[in-house]
Amino acid sequence: MSNTVVTFEELPGLAGKDLGYTDYLEITQEQINTFADATNDHQWIHTDPERAKDGPFGAPIAHGFLSLSLIIPLWSELFDVEGVKTKVNYGLDRVRFTNPVKVGSKIRMRSTIAEVTEVKGGVQIKTSNTIEIEGEERPAVVAEFLARFYA
Repeated sequence: MSNTVVTFEELPGLAGKDLGYTDYLEITQEQINTFADATNDHQWIHTDPERAKDGPFGAPIAHGFLSLSLIIPLWSELFDVEGVKTKVNYGLDRVRFTNPVKVGSKIRMRSTIAEVTEVKGGVQIKTSNTIEIEGEERPAVVAEFLARFYA
């Protein structure tokens, strides 16, 4: 893992920058249950380990949106901007859940700054992110994340 720290003034020149990989993060049943409680999504493939053993994945799986939400803490391992007043998670463009994340799996994220554009009072970056599952060929999530920074 390498953390890139830049100033607001350096943002415009970062298009195409590969930010590398995060450390691995293990997905636990406790995380999945907490997410289920927070979102009121208690489908058995997520929250019933015994039933999930006989389900289509052979184990409980993380909610796709749980995996997606981990972009934020993983992102903080890779990138930060100093000297700004406000940082805003502006949204997502393209998101695909390409492989289920089984409980006990370890995931990590690779990120590249795809675009940098000026917006009123600030700068927006679009990152291309791939959340990988250790030992799996296909990633769990592929997403374009938008963040805004205001000086």
